[in-house]
Amino acid sequence: MELTINGSRHPVEVEPDTPLLWVLRDTLGMTGTKYGCGLSQCGACTVLADGHPIRSCVTPVESVAGAEIMTIEAVTDDPVGQKVVAAWVDHQVPQCGYCQSGQVLSATALLKQNAHPTDADIATAMVNLCRCGTYTAITAAVRQAAETA
Repeated sequence: MELTINGSRHPVEVEPDTPLLWVLRDTLGMTGTKYGCGLSQCGACTVLADGHPIRSCVTPVESVAGAEIMTIEAVTDDPVGQKVVAAWVDHQVPQCGYCQSGQVLSATALLKQNAHPTDADIATAMVNLCRCGTYTAITAAVRQAAETA
């Protein structure tokens, strides 16, 4: 099967039910997407498929064949992603950093769908877990990125 990831086509020979996370990390060597819980609960493995955040740890690769997949490796190629990353740096969001690729992609998806979210919109969209508890900084960074959009 063939996947379109970060604007490039990648032929992969894997079982159709292989989780996308393992194809990204083990088959293609894109290690920016992290394994967290393996149960679709934490969001460390979040990537975008056709602009929507998905949990790659439970997404069978066959279900995204034909979709445009974006990983953290290409987020700054997107103008909204650039603003999100800049806001993350300005607010010094990462502490341990483990969840941040999923957080940044979730914020990018939110702002691409809603350029001026309310605090309630941010709370609804930003559901990934952060074991360091940087939720206040994450919210501030999303607000800043929205203001510059």
